[in-house]
Amino acid sequence: MINEVLIAISIVGGLGLLFAAVIAVAYKKLKVYEDPRIDEVEEMLPHANCGACGQPGCRAFAELVVKGEVKPAKCTVSSAEGLARIAEFLGVDAGSEERKVARLLCAGGKREAHNLAEYRGTMRTCRGESVVTGGPKACSWGCIGLGDCADACDFDAIVMNDDGLPVVIPEKCVACNDCVVACPKGLFELYPVSQKLIVQCKSLLEGDLALNKCSVACTACGRCVADAAPGLIEIKNNLAVINYDLNHLATIDATLRCPTDAIVWVEEAQFAKVQGTWLPTGRVEKYGWKENF
Repeated sequence: MINEVLIAISIVGGLGLLFAAVIAVAYKKLKVYEDPRIDEVEEMLPHANCGACGQPGCRAFAELVVKGEVKPAKCTVSSAEGLARIAEFLGVDAGSEERKVARLLCAGGKREAHNLAEYRGTMRTCRGESVVTGGPKACSWGCIGLGDCADACDFDAIVMNDDGLPVVIPEKCVACNDCVVACPKGLFELYPVSQKLIVQCKSLLEGDLALNKCSVACTACGRCVADAAPGLIEIKNNLAVINYDLNHLATIDATLRCPTDAIVWVEEAQFAKVQGTWLPTGRVEKYGWKENF
């Protein structure tokens, strides 16, 4: 009996030693070298894990920076000082990358866009209401206004105003793309901050048909086309479309004769509060309204 126990222990022990030896050899053969600088660079990054750089997180971005496949400036969330530290540590050029910000391409809130119905359910979301005949608004392209985008934003960069529209706070926006994905109407786009001329309308209806549904709809009148630099704006499918390849030619002049304010010029502070209402700064500048924060 004792011999059988000893034999069993010997077998188990022998197998343990054999597997340990196999694991040790495999570790040496299959070990993947990781540059220790990756840890250092990751520590210098903002730890936002926002995805604005196109990578799933700061660790993955740090690996590419150390390999030299991307420049540190691709992280548009980092400060200039932070990027300089990384570049100095690695002995590389920091590079340059224009910061992007989310823009809402709709200005038709509760006061501007007509409602056809009111959905009442246990969970009110933009995506849920969009399933029911495209949403409650007469304009089927317009913002539903229930804040799916604000809920999706982990950086508190989107707040809902009293007109039922999401307001992007550029200083907090990291261009993570979450609001773009969350909006069932596709009303958010990420634009470089230098692209200040935007069309806040997606409606493809023309003239009075568009105005009957929303007072700030693009009517395809063509005045912005006439007032802008040649080729900068054209009318496509009853909607003004900006050619951002010519963004260097864009000026606020293209907005001045728009009868509905569908095309606006935005600054870093995308919205200003005027007489209790949040308005795009392009309209504040256009009409000379006094800002009241």
